[in-house]
Amino acid sequence: MKIAVIGGTGLIGSQVVRNLTAAGHEAVPHSLSTGVDIITGTGVAEAVAGADVVVNLTNSPTFDDASPAFFQTSMDNLLTASAQAGVGHFVILSIVGVDQVPDLVYYRAKVLQEDLLRAGGVPFSIVRATQFMEFMDAALSWTADDKTVRLPRTPIQPIAAADVAAAVSEVAVGAPLNGVRNIAGPDVLPLDDLGRLTLKARGDSRSVVTDDTAGMFAAVKGDVIIAPAGAVIAPTRYIDWLARG
Repeated sequence: MKIAVIGGTGLIGSQVVRNLTAAGHEAVPHSLSTGVDIITGTGVAEAVAGADVVVNLTNSPTFDDASPAFFQTSMDNLLTASAQAGVGHFVILSIVGVDQVPDLVYYRAKVLQEDLLRAGGVPFSIVRATQFMEFMDAALSWTADDKTVRLPRTPIQPIAAADVAAAVSEVAVGAPLNGVRNIAGPDVLPLDDLGRLTLKARGDSRSVVTDDTAGMFAAVKGDVIIAPAGAVIAPTRYIDWLARG
């Protein structure tokens, strides 16, 4: 099976390419560095030509008001080229509970991406993942100073990037879901407690101050971004991932 992995040189994409190649598929990574620009359209038709499956793992470079335009343009270009090339399956990676956080423009932009895919005329699959363990340091940095990190009590169910890549790889070689598969890590913890675990593991002496108005995740109400019923639960626990880091 020939699989075009758009964003195939990034955190998830590079692992998806390795997984698919190891399984005997022809997985071809595409990105700006390989001459494919999903915004201008340069190289897109060539990237998807002859592909049985397109996996789009690209992401907006910002989380702000520019993100909807990124997903609108990129999906228009990729879906048009995929339909013309006769691609039989188009896969994207999204976020668990993404349609339940209307106060975040980036989440609304990801909902737009999903909606464009559903309407795009190509059989599709959406893999929704919870928050990546690898992004925890970034979440800490948003509201940090020299002595403290302010974090809300938002419930988080972190998943390792390797587990995300494994799930995306599995979906890519299967029949189109024409729907959503949710994936999540095994543990649910408040974000402020995750912050404390992380700082301790890093040998960081800063303290975590619980502040339900701090950072991007303050806009998340209740437990909407943890795994819903029927989600696939990945094996890697956060404490084990930290220990390996």
